[in-house]
Amino acid sequence: MVGAEKAITEGAASFDRERPDIYGDAHPRDLLRAITEEHEHLQGLANRHVASAAQFDREQLLQLFRLAAKYEANPDRFLAPIKPLSGKLLISAFYEPSTRTRLSFESAWHRLGGDIMSITDRTTTGIAKGESLSDVAEMFNNYGDCVVLRDSNEDSVMQMMQSLRIPIINAGNGTDEHPTQAMADLYTILKWRPKLLEEKSRERIRIGIIGVPRRMRTVRSLLKLLSRFPGMLKEVVVIHDGQDTELYSKEQRESLEEDGLKLRESTNLDKELPGLDVVYINAIAWVKDDFEVMGNSLRLNSKSPLKPSAIILHPLARGDELCTSLDDTPHNWYFAQARGAVFMRMALLTCMVQRTEMVMDVV
Repeated sequence: MVGAEKAITEGAASFDRERPDIYGDAHPRDLLRAITEEHEHLQGLANRHVASAAQFDREQLLQLFRLAAKYEANPDRFLAPIKPLSGKLLISAFYEPSTRTRLSFESAWHRLGGDIMSITDRTTTGIAKGESLSDVAEMFNNYGDCVVLRDSNEDSVMQMMQSLRIPIINAGNGTDEHPTQAMADLYTILKWRPKLLEEKSRERIRIGIIGVPRRMRTVRSLLKLLSRFPGMLKEVVVIHDGQDTELYSKEQRESLEEDGLKLRESTNLDKELPGLDVVYINAIAWVKDDFEVMGNSLRLNSKSPLKPSAIILHPLARGDELCTSLDDTPHNWYFAQARGAVFMRMALLTCMVQRTEMVMDVV
């Protein structure tokens, strides 16, 4: 007996619907209580594109996190009588490989009652025949209510913004940015420890980011969002393998430090781990139309000298840098991070298509 039959005989066909899909308690109830609703900070999103993490201020982020927590804490409350995005149409344009980000956005939109047109291969579009992105954007104005774009070309989002009269969200543009991933990252950190937001809290954390800010869009965007909350951080330690002579883009570090971030660099992962509260690891860096795996010497497993209370975040998909031996430990918050991204994007999408009022003051 082999293959599927063997698996069925051994009980693989059954599953437990009640078993949590993440390790630990990532429920947003405490975060929801920690943020007072002030929906006016979200109104401006109805007339804005989302291209960079830099365009969000602290209050706007907090209100987005609160709305995400409302969705996650009690999603059924927003299903009747009319779902918030009923009648709205999303153009999901992913010209670069994606699993989590594309499905997360599409799941978020569907959960809110909207419909989707999805493009997953630019060779099937007019772009393959030389059509400009500006002209594509003009067509999108007539076909949908919001665009989510992922493209390995850093300039694509900006080119489309010039012609769009509907909002566009940057879902990753080359090595440049991935703002909604950073929102999901920070949302996860605040669900894990909402006391960081207390005005008189003395609790501050040390975050280690394994990666290269100049070449990793998730790292670039996360650092920018962390700079909106410098008071909750002791320091951010950028951990790298020493292969890159330039860790930061021009003026990147100066801008972050001006915003209040305390940055430090290290090439010794095991030495830093015992002092880190949050470990953010990523190994993928995009280079033109391809990617490369960076930092092969920087890996985490169940034997790594992690602080007992530390959590690990990873934007996924993972490779050898993050061992599956950590999946059943309290350090695993990367699956909660992926789950929470759906609710974070639900919050953002609601605001961008002028449906914020439909979900305010509903607990």
